[in-house]
Amino acid sequence: MPELIIPISVRWADLDPNHHVRHSVYYDYGATARMDYFLECGLSPTAMAQMHVGPILFREEAIFRRELRFGDQLSISVSLSKARHDFSRFSFRHLIRRADGTVCAEINIDGAWIDTNLRKLSRPPELVGEALSKGPKSDDFVWLD
Repeated sequence: MPELIIPISVRWADLDPNHHVRHSVYYDYGATARMDYFLECGLSPTAMAQMHVGPILFREEAIFRRELRFGDQLSISVSLSKARHDFSRFSFRHLIRRADGTVCAEINIDGAWIDTNLRKLSRPPELVGEALSKGPKSDDFVWLD
């Protein structure tokens, strides 16, 4: 699967008193993009609920390079940057770009899967690994084990 790129609409409510996008909104953009990634890979919220599995985050980092303003035409890309072979741990990279290609922010996350019945970290069902293995990976993707 090629890189997943999702358009972003900057809403008036996304702005801070300085008239640029609030820092926490970047994380919302990343979360929405990851769910779109999971959907593209065949992992809908309904499918995850049926398998009693869900993603959780250990770390979420944003690197701000250029300010974003109301009216900017943006997109966010999503790619898997690291994973264990069983996909029990994973990392994603998101790049937020203006229409001219300027990278305005990078979001990096590290996560794992939780068994939603046991409320404990778990190895995901094989279907999760199969789905994620088909998704886009960063140019510098690495296996963790």
